[in-house]
Amino acid sequence: MEMKKPETEPTTTIHLGVRAVVGNSEETLLAQSLVLLSEEEREVVSHLAAQDAMLIVHRGPSKGSRFLLSGSENKTRLGRAPESEIFLDDVTVSRKHAAVFSEANKFVVRDLGSLNGTYVNGDPRVEAVLKSGDEIQIGKFHMIFFGGNE
Repeated sequence: MEMKKPETEPTTTIHLGVRAVVGNSEETLLAQSLVLLSEEEREVVSHLAAQDAMLIVHRGPSKGSRFLLSGSENKTRLGRAPESEIFLDDVTVSRKHAAVFSEANKFVVRDLGSLNGTYVNGDPRVEAVLKSGDEIQIGKFHMIFFGGNE
């Protein structure tokens, strides 16, 4: 008797769509994201240089962690590999999960063939141009992106 392969892998992250988006405008997303931050984090975000950006973990392991993304560095790798610039230590994260690139004054997140995928605002994405207020989910880590030029 032949066994059928399951439709999904047992290690796949369950995506619950926890982040409810009331409106779809960029201003609404940004306002909702700023509410999630502490006063100190809002102060830090307000002083980002125009060419820089920041990821702030707002849910999951390492909640409250902040990662500065410099526009002068072309690539920031996110993953479970120790050599990643942003080390995300959880089994739901692939060793080489995703990368954030700065291209023409924009920041782009790109999935690097991860097992569980990369989500932007709740949607699975292979690549996405980021804007302030966007939520990036990598495994159990939910991070909000803030760009200094916005």
